[in-house]
Amino acid sequence: MPESLRDPHPPDPHREPEPGPPAMVVGVDGSASSVAALRYAAGLAPRLDLHVRAIAVWNYPTFIYGGYYPELDWTPEDDAQRIVQRTALEVFGESAPEWFATRTRRGRPAEVLIDESASAEMLVLGSRGHGGFAGLLLGSVSAACAEHAKCPVLVVHGR
Repeated sequence: MPESLRDPHPPDPHREPEPGPPAMVVGVDGSASSVAALRYAAGLAPRLDLHVRAIAVWNYPTFIYGGYYPELDWTPEDDAQRIVQRTALEVFGESAPEWFATRTRRGRPAEVLIDESASAEMLVLGSRGHGGFAGLLLGSVSAACAEHAKCPVLVVHGR
């Protein structure tokens, strides 16, 4: 592969789990479904004595301008950070509880969330994200996670 087409920041394939108490991991992408998932997890977590970690997954576009990545002020990582912060603000308002954390991670959403499930007590997802066909009951990411996650998966349908 030509050097100009190589990913300048390849993801770390063997990440260590985050230290700390057991957590519910909630996948967020800015969709109404992911907001509902975080809202549901926020209500459930205190009853189960779990922390909540909302995660937005990002990746570089495959090809921009035939493989050329222009230097822009925008990055997909910054966009993911804004999405997870905006979702948290919508659910918790200005003061999130101490048991709540946000983060972003690079990769493909289903793969990253399945990886995160290895160190989670529960994976919470919305039933539909931004992609695909609106008529489907379950999105491709939530379906893949339900099948392959290493912890229980809760799929939240619109509320």
